[in-house]
Amino acid sequence: MSTVSLTALQGALEWVSNDLMDNEAYVCRRTGKIFWISSEPGVLDEEDEVPDDVDDAEKYVPVPHSHDLDLGNRLAFDFARQFLADQYDDVRGIFRHQGAYRRFKDLLHRRDSLEDWYAYSEERTIEVLKDWCKSERLGIER
Repeated sequence: MSTVSLTALQGALEWVSNDLMDNEAYVCRRTGKIFWISSEPGVLDEEDEVPDDVDDAEKYVPVPHSHDLDLGNRLAFDFARQFLADQYDDVRGIFRHQGAYRRFKDLLHRRDSLEDWYAYSEERTIEVLKDWCKSERLGIER
């Protein structure tokens, strides 16, 4: 079983989940190396060429979008349920409109909970990525 760097995988997850560009990333099942792809020319320093067969599921696994791992709104709702129970309905309401994350972070800032949110989000992301690696038969290294 090959291993993938947790730090690199976290970066690839952010890369793929960037909604401003159509980005992709793939993990080589044999080496654990991550290949980054962007729809925008010149965004990446093409230090490592992407293999022609990167779409071969036996050799490479695509890094999922954060929404595919329930790291979008659901993560915010879980945090609110646990740490802002008295404002859970307000948080749900925030996510019914555009600009939700900005307003959510404004609420967290007013409640002096922004650092708690960042710690919670990172911890959950690491847990989910470890589970994802296990399901894809990849090892993970810190």
